[in-house]
Amino acid sequence: MDETHTIWIEKYRPARLVDIVGQDEIVERLSSYVKSGNLPHLLFTGSAGVGKTTAAVTLAHEFFGESWRMNFRELNASDERGIDVVRNQIKEFARTRPAGEAAFKILFLDEADALTTDAQAALRRTMESYAKTCRFILSCNYSSKIIDPIQSRCAIYRFRPLAPQAVKEEIARIAAKEDLTVTPDAMEAMVYIAQGDMRKAINALQGAAIISPTIEAQMVYAITSNARPDEIEDLLKLALAGDFDGAESLLAHLLHERGIAPNELINQCYRAIVKRGMNRALKVELIDALGETDFRLSEGAGSDIQMEALIARFVLASTKKR
Repeated sequence: MDETHTIWIEKYRPARLVDIVGQDEIVERLSSYVKSGNLPHLLFTGSAGVGKTTAAVTLAHEFFGESWRMNFRELNASDERGIDVVRNQIKEFARTRPAGEAAFKILFLDEADALTTDAQAALRRTMESYAKTCRFILSCNYSSKIIDPIQSRCAIYRFRPLAPQAVKEEIARIAAKEDLTVTPDAMEAMVYIAQGDMRKAINALQGAAIISPTIEAQMVYAITSNARPDEIEDLLKLALAGDFDGAESLLAHLLHERGIAPNELINQCYRAIVKRGMNRALKVELIDALGETDFRLSEGAGSDIQMEALIARFVLASTKKR
């Protein structure tokens, strides 16, 4: 593929364990497996974009060297969730002998929490039966959705959301290689949008770079369809001052003219309220209202009326607490 059309999250994906940022303790422990030449079954758990897939692929690279593609397979469990994928594809790969001088193969099962309970039970038996020829690395967002018999057979690694400094360092590295200038405000905007997800930050950088080689905060918020923190603050101030018309007008601007998704707006309001110094009872009531609106939207309720009702609840809650 032409370098100019490469997706940066793939172009700048770390090729070695030591290049993974923000997960130093996990990298150190995984590197010790490479040195020892042995590997247990692993369970990687954590939110999106924190390095789970990268850790699995780079681990295979370091174990197998040039022959890593022959001894490593990646499957996404959310594509085929049933028992057949375990009985056919997974079992077929696990039972064959590793290529070259490798002692075992590695099967990486991404989004393993999407597997049905029956499929997980079959997977557990496969992991037991073919442990000599194949080691499994399972990746999931929620380890609670993985059955206990699988969890007990794996070394569990919990990947934390990336710290702001780790995101900044990686953005600065990519910007230098792509000959971009990132303003301090734009850097803070990417950290705010990423919320510890490196994929979001890199995608925001690439999207803004298409517009201009000098990246500014306004571009970052526009390209990612996020409200600026000051806009969220203005929305809260208007609602908590009892100005329903003003808050409703700003809400309509953010939703319809700026095209910000209702769920994203709820998430941004939540983050702003949690950090805000305010009456504790009022804060509890506002977060309760956010939670109820988020649930209703997830159940298919109309977004416009639910978002207006949310602002109305904010106004009513602030009026009661005066």
